[in-house]
Amino acid sequence: MTVPDLSPLALSLRVALLSTVLAAVTGIALARFMGRREFPGKSAAEALILLPLVLPPTVVGFGLIMLFGVNGPIGRLLEDWFGIRVVFTWAGAVIASFVVSLPLMYQSVQAAFEKVDPRWENVARTMGVSEWRIFRKVTFPLAWPGILAGLVLALARGLGEFGATLMIAGFIPGETVTVPLAIYFSYEAGRTGEAMFWVVLITLLGLAAITWLNGWRRKTSRRRGRE
Repeated sequence: MTVPDLSPLALSLRVALLSTVLAAVTGIALARFMGRREFPGKSAAEALILLPLVLPPTVVGFGLIMLFGVNGPIGRLLEDWFGIRVVFTWAGAVIASFVVSLPLMYQSVQAAFEKVDPRWENVARTMGVSEWRIFRKVTFPLAWPGILAGLVLALARGLGEFGATLMIAGFIPGETVTVPLAIYFSYEAGRTGEAMFWVVLITLLGLAAITWLNGWRRKTSRRRGRE
């Protein structure tokens, strides 16, 4: 079997890495804020964050087109003010991957923060340490295993995103073709061998990520048990 052009893999990795960074920053900030604040509509806000988990990807993609299309509120603002167009570009693929991976990152980080014993934070407060430094020196290191799990899940989800990406980024060879899109359109064109190559490759990447994460968790648990 001839090895196909690897540009879809390079684009998928770039999209997944960028979307994971965005999901990490946003997910950590949201989890921290939601965990420390009570306000009217909090349940609705959290439901909105998690909504992409239960919506069909095409619905997510349709919503993104309505927001970032040339006639959408965000899309028109970006084009008029900055000359940036999101639809049918690789940036659209990044946004799609970010939206669908954010709930996974948020849930993992939220669970990690909830496991942090608040007594450690309170001890730091009695010593006059600022909240930002408490987060950096106490909360974040203690929550790191859960945050790392969220990063791996978000990365894997970003690599595998298809429906929303196809809706907002389209299929433009050399520009927006990620691995999932390459699988679908290779099979549709009758290039079964090429589709199988991408299926095997992305499956191995997913297995490697999950295997590494599980091994790291077990190793961390054993080390903490000895301590």
